[in-house]
Formats: sequence, structure tokens, C-alpha cells
Amino acid sequence: MKSKNLFLSIFLLATISGLGFIASPGISKPDKKDLSSDDYEKYEYMISMRDGVKLFTSVYVPKDKTEDYPFLILRTPYSVGPYGKAKKGSLHHSQLFVNEKFIFVFQDVRGKFMSEGEFVNMRPELNDYADKTKIDESTDTWDTVDWLINNIPNNNGKTGLWGISYPGFYAATATINAHPSIKAISPQAPIADWFFDDFHHHGAFFLPHSFGFISAFGQPRPVPTKKWGKRFKYPTPDGYEFYLNKMGPLSNANKKYFKNNIAFWNEIVAHPNYDDFWQKRNLLPHLKNIKPAVLIVGGWFDAEDLYGPLHIYATIEKNNPGIQNSIVMGPWRHGGWASSKGDHLGNVFFSSDPDPSQYFQDNIEFPFFMHYLKDKKKAPKAEAIMYETGTNKWREFDTWPPEGLQKKKLYLSGDGSLDFTRHSETPEFRKFVSDPNIPVPFTQSISTGMTTEYMTDDQRFASRRTDVLTYQSSILVNDITLAGKLTTNLFVSTDHTSADWIVKLIDVYPGDYPDNKYNAKGVHMGSYQQMVRSEVIRGRFRNSYENPEPFVPNKVTLIKLTLQDVLHTFKKGHRIMIQVQSTWFPLVDRNPQNYVDNIFEAKEEDFVKAVHKVYSDGENASFVEVSVLD
Repeated sequence: MKSKNLFLSIFLLATISGLGFIASPGISKPDKKDLSSDDYEKYEYMISMRDGVKLFTSVYVPKDKTEDYPFLILRTPYSVGPYGKAKKGSLHHSQLFVNEKFIFVFQDVRGKFMSEGEFVNMRPELNDYADKTKIDESTDTWDTVDWLINNIPNNNGKTGLWGISYPGFYAATATINAHPSIKAISPQAPIADWFFDDFHHHGAFFLPHSFGFISAFGQPRPVPTKKWGKRFKYPTPDGYEFYLNKMGPLSNANKKYFKNNIAFWNEIVAHPNYDDFWQKRNLLPHLKNIKPAVLIVGGWFDAEDLYGPLHIYATIEKNNPGIQNSIVMGPWRHGGWASSKGDHLGNVFFSSDPDPSQYFQDNIEFPFFMHYLKDKKKAPKAEAIMYETGTNKWREFDTWPPEGLQKKKLYLSGDGSLDFTRHSETPEFRKFVSDPNIPVPFTQSISTGMTTEYMTDDQRFASRRTDVLTYQSSILVNDITLAGKLTTNLFVSTDHTSADWIVKLIDVYPGDYPDNKYNAKGVHMGSYQQMVRSEVIRGRFRNSYENPEPFVPNKVTLIKLTLQDVLHTFKKGHRIMIQVQSTWFPLVDRNPQNYVDNIFEAKEEDFVKAVHKVYSDGENASFVEVSVLD
């Protein structure tokens, strides 16, 4: 394999398999000039941190010494390979950066690959930095930058950091107690809190994503190494079959596969609630006193880290008034702005004039770093540069969410209708039988991982099941644009003591909607039910993530569930649909529906059928609160 294509191959393998991580350095595009090029010299260093641990660092320096250059740093747990001064990797996903010339720096984080020390997943941040002997990811960044500034010639004294996914988390930590030379940071698809990003959503466990990631990434590394651990070999390509019948309950994972050798899996099992272990891994409380300019980047259809970009942006904005803090959200999957044109996802076409990814790279990302690191170009002025799906166009706002939104309620009526007007003459409730042994699939695709396109998948397969409640509006006579958060207020009951609740917002296309060139074989866009947003909550956490509690059988109970932000226009002639269900497999592990203290330890006999009801009458009228943008 040629070195220039190494990262792209790793990225595609991870994405297809559902691991969802993004490696480094940059993404090489075969149709462009080799992004490592002959214009750079490569050096490798072991940079000492304040506690004596040394981190492996690759530095690519322009051969042209007639000017000074800023540093552009990416810190990663996914290897800075290829290793060796003679072997060059890709430098960035945009050729603009390579041609302009920066000093590109890539570092294996503490405890990974060729760096010394112990790796800690989402290492907790220090509460203060008075003790100069203590370390976290922010101090490792500070020490790295300080060494580079003082030891690499021809630098202009300015530093920028970026990263996608886990490297996006490391970029975000660099905003905290930042070295004075750090002028610009772009956390892209960053993790913020692993009880709401990646592995959990409101306490519900995202099974194929977690299992695939941990089995490949969580193996012990007793000594520095250039090699990845062995990948888990699934006995079938069918994830639904594997997780339901071959593995079964989560309590079988160690017994059948991990054999107690994966420390992070054992930590997840030991901490099913939002206890101190997870709370310490919440980055948001630490985002204070930030000095560098920040550009947050995310994808509306990021199946892994949608929570992170939105909440890191909002938290920085709240805690750091007056700094340059912007957010970009495009029509992308996880990292799609760096690995695809962004013109479509699955069967859904957005736009290609220009491609959303090219627009972002040329008009937002590159000018941002050029402005703050080279005093060239103007940084984007807008606070929020957001892609509006449905109309498929970029929009700019002074704030996010935009000002002047009109709050409205979409009522889930007992006759299956969905309306801004409450229907008082409908049945009191609708009910369905949820069977964890025949769970609702999250996709029609055959995959062992979390498919990247599931967030725009056609939902007709689900709406035809009896264990999915479907609520649909009449045909829209005008466009309706929703912006910002969606808050679901479900009044529900169950005849048992435990349940998950999944809510999906869906755009139903007209029956005569034309196909596009990306439609899979046999898929037509007429009457397509495109998922726009979806979320799940483990019902035990409805009142507290720290202190779960069972349901009282047959008692009407409020489930308040906030879905992540949207900017989507439901066009005239379309319909709005809401689906409600209790299984979403294997995307989310199965809830036994009999309350057990720890679902990771549930046995086969704990899983039972249950009758769930969603209420629509009187003071128990269920609704979704939306924000309408005029």
C-alpha cells in the first residue's frame, strides 16, 4: 500500500466497519497531488512532558527556509504512522494547506503507539494547574507546543490545532489553559461527554459502535508499538444475528469474546449510571477562560459525535463572552467534510454546486487558520455557518440557535395524526407490544457496525411494524423550517418496570418525488421517509442519570427527551412524521423490560415482552416542542 493512501484506507475501513474513529495524519485524495509532497522534510522526536514521559512526534517542515511558518498540530490516539523519517504520510485533507505551507505536527498521545506512558480514555481534566507536576491532555499539549516553539527553526511563533473525532477531543482540550502561542483551534466532531456521545445516548448503550471500537482499540499495549491490535473477527456479516443470537445479553461479551482482557469494557460494565467515572470525563465544565479563536465543526448526520460539537460550542459561548467562537454544521456523516464530497448521504442527495465539503474547506476552514496563523485572508464573520437540509443551502446566523424562533407544539394524536392543533376527540392512547427477542432493526442494511448512513435511511421498513407507532401530518401547504433543539414530551406507561423510548423525526417525500443518481438498487424517493433526527433515552434515567429508577407498572409517566439540533425545511407537498418505538437493534442494546440494577449483567431470563402505551388525551397529551424559523 502506498503511504499516501494509508490514512484513507484506515479511515474507510473504520467507517465501513462501524468503528467510527478517525486516524491521522490527514486524508489523502488519490485524484490530487500527493499531500505529503517533496516540499517537506520529515523529522521524528520524543518530546519530554513535565513528568518525564516522552511523546512520539512527527514534524514535517517546509524545505523552503526563506520565511517562517506557523505550526499546525494534530494529536491522536490512532497512530501517526507511517513511522520512519523516509516514510511520509498525508498532511491534511485540503491541498490548500499543503500548498500554502505550514509546519505540520502529528503526535501519538500519551500511552498510544510509540509514545510512552499510560493511556486513559478521555483522560479527566485537572481542576487547576497550580501544581506543575500533574498532567492531563491540556498540559501535554502545552508542553508539546512549548518545546516546538523553542526547538524547531523557522517558526513564526504561532500555533494552530485541529482534529476530527477523538483527535477533535484532544483539540478541544487544547483550548483549556492554552499556551500563549496557540492562536486558533478547530475541534471537529469532538467528543464532549461519553454518556451522551458515541457509546451512550441518554444512558442507552450504542452496542455495535461500542463493541467494534473497543474490540479493535481497547486492547492492552504494555510497551510502545507501531502496530495496531488484532481486529475482532465476526462470525457473520449480519450484526442483528450476531448480537441477538450469537452473543445474546451483554453479560455474555466477556464470557464469549473479551475474556476480561479489555479494561475499558470492564469499566463500562462497572459504571452503568452517570457516576463519578463518567462525570470526570465530561469536558464541558472545563471550557473556561479560553483565549484562542475556536472553530467548531460537525455534521448534521454524524452518527457518533453530534452531541459534542453542539454542546462544546454552546458551552464555550456561554462561559467565554467576547472570544471568537464559531460553529459550522454541514450535511455530513462523521468526518464527512474530510472524507467525502458531502453531496449526498445514502440515498439522500443534497447539492453539488459546490460540493459542501469543498465549500467548507475553501471558504471556512482554510481562511480561519490563514487569518489567525498567517495574518492573511479574512476569517469567516458569521457566528454560525449552517447547512439547511431540505432546501440544501448554506445559511449564516449571528447566533445559534437563531434569534426569533417561534416555539410550537406538534401533538401526537390517538388517531395517528400529527398536528400543531390538539385533537380532543381522539382515542386516549395508542399501544404496542415490545418484544426484546424480536427487536425493531435500526437499518435494512446488513452490517456488524453502526452504518454511517442510518441517520438518513428510509424508515418505511419501521413504519410497517406493529411495534412502531407512527404519527403523520397532513400534506404541508407551505414550507416549514425547524431550527435548534426538539423536545419530546411523551406521556407513557408500561405493564412492566423498564423500557427504552426512541423518537424519530421524519420527512415524508411526495409520492412523485424524483429519484437521484445515488439511489441504491430498488430504492425510489417517491414516498421516501427520510429520518431527519432521532434519539433514545433509557427510561430508568428519566428523572436522574445518576440515580435510575424503575417504572411503576401501568402508571402514566412523563418522558422528557431532548433531541439534538436541526436546521431542516419540510417542503410544501411533504409531510412531517414522528415515530415512537422501544427497541432499535442492534444500534441500541436490548432493554430486558424487567428492571435490573445493571443491564450489562442481565441474563436471558430477564428479557420479557411488555405492553407500552403512548397517551394523547387531556393533561396526558404527548407532543414534540419545535422551534420554527420564519
